[in-house]
Parts: sequence; C-alpha cells; structure tokens
Amino acid sequence: MIRLFVSVALVALVAAPLAAQSRDRVLDAAALAADFVAVPDIVYMRASGYESKLDVHRPRNMTTPRPTVIFIHGGGWVNGSKEASMLAVLPYLAMGFAAVNVEYRMAANAPAPASIEDCRCALKWVIANAKEYGFDTSKIVVTGQSAGGHLALTTGMLTQAAGFDDRCPTAAGSGVAEDNPKVAAIVNWYGITDVWDVVQGANTRGYGVRWFAGIENKAEVARRASPMTYVRPGLPPTITIHGDADPTVPYAQAVALKGALTKAGVANDLVTIPGGGHGNFMAPQRDRAWTAIRAFLDKLSIPPPVTTMQ
Repeated sequence: MIRLFVSVALVALVAAPLAAQSRDRVLDAAALAADFVAVPDIVYMRASGYESKLDVHRPRNMTTPRPTVIFIHGGGWVNGSKEASMLAVLPYLAMGFAAVNVEYRMAANAPAPASIEDCRCALKWVIANAKEYGFDTSKIVVTGQSAGGHLALTTGMLTQAAGFDDRCPTAAGSGVAEDNPKVAAIVNWYGITDVWDVVQGANTRGYGVRWFAGIENKAEVARRASPMTYVRPGLPPTITIHGDADPTVPYAQAVALKGALTKAGVANDLVTIPGGGHGNFMAPQRDRAWTAIRAFLDKLSIPPPVTTMQ
C-alpha cells in the first residue's frame, strides 16, 4: 500500500517536535521511493524535428487502475523542463495517484500554438496507454504552473473541433487515439487565461512576445490559444490558485476565468493567495492551497481511499 506523506506535502505538523517531524518526513519519503517506480523519457509524439517526451510515475504493485495526474511544467512557453519540475508530482503520489510529467515543444523548437498541440497529444497518449500503465481514465486530473497552468486548462477544455489534435498518433503510430478525451478535473496554478493580453495587450510580457515571434494573424492565434475562448457548460471542474500580487501573470485573469466558469455553470473555485507573487509561496500559503486542492478533489471522489502501511 501507498503510505500517504501528508506531513510532507499537505499539512504542516506544527504541534509535533521538530525531531519527530524530521524523522517522519524521512520515513514517508522513503516509503514513496519504495512504493513507486519511474519510467522516464517516453516519446509520445514527434514534430518539428523534436521528440516530445514524458515520464510515468506509478505504484510498483498495482491491482487496480489508479487516478492519474498529468503535470505540465511552466516557463512562459519558452523555458523550463519536466526534470526541473519533477518534485511537483509528489503531493499527488502521496494521495495515491499515478503521475505523468510532460515536456513539450517550446518557442525555441516551434512557436505558438505547438505547446498546446503537444499537451493535447500527451493526454491522448495517457488514454491510449492506460491499460499498460494502470491509468484510470475516468479519473484524470491535469495540472500545471504558469504557462503549464495555461496548458492544463487548454488540455482539459479543448475538443478535437478546436483543431489542435491533428498531430496526435495512436499507440500504433497513426491516426487519432480518441476524438474528445475527457478529464475529471483541472488544477490551474496561476495560469494564463487570456493569451492576447500577454502577447500584445495591456499586460504584454516578454515570454508571450517570444512564443508568438514570427506568427502571422497573432490576434486570431491568441484567441484560439486562450482558455477563455472555450468556456462553456459541461467543462471539467476547475480549481485555480493565484497570488493577488503576481507580477508575471495578472491576477485579474484568474478572476475573469472564475467569473466565466461560474456563469457557464461549471464547478470551480479560486484560491486567492493574499500578497502572493508568481508561485514560490510561503509554507502557510502553500499549505492553504494544497488543503483546498485536496478538498476539491475529494468532493469529486477522485483520490483513492487513504491507506497506510503497517
């Protein structure tokens, strides 16, 4: 069984002696290492002369399919890596999930909207390979930070009709794995929701300009790349975490997304971090976010029941 190390990822054990905290964290981290196996650098698609890869982290001994989180790293669509963000999946492993850590083409490899295409294909790869790796396709959560939050939103909100899925292979290497895969929930950490705003709008940012360098019809591509474009009834339940002093992705974008989702009747929550910047939250802020995420997912009955090792 998986030992849940809530003390590490979710709750600060302020009442316990420091030595006991340290001991418990070491033991819980050791349990994760023993209970999970990693399968790195699986190529899930090829485009632009680039091999897009992902890592799978799954329980070593599985008897039933597991809820699965797809994690997408940030970096403004221009930098970052799955390796640098690998620890971000630990809270989900602690909750009993399998995890898929995704890399994708960034601006140096291909301009917008290549990153969106890749992450949609990663979702289809997860579904096409669910039996081999033990993924529960009815309980897929997609998440990411910053640009990864944007990509988590587009991955979970789009359908094939949006036109981003044409490159996606089946497990056999051709065709489309599934027309309109569905996810159970989206966890958006301070992601961009209005792409034009950061490309040439009131909040233009260098990362947005670089992602769109050389693109014709920028306004139209930005519209197609924006999660706000796809808000409609029936979307997956979505929780957003955003600091209201974020200098990189305007907090107003999170507020606008919440308003649009609520108007469309989509279950959603916005966890505002007062005074919070662009991630790197302090421990109490981080604990508040993870407590809200766990409650949100529990309400949807996505995590497996809590079990401990004897």
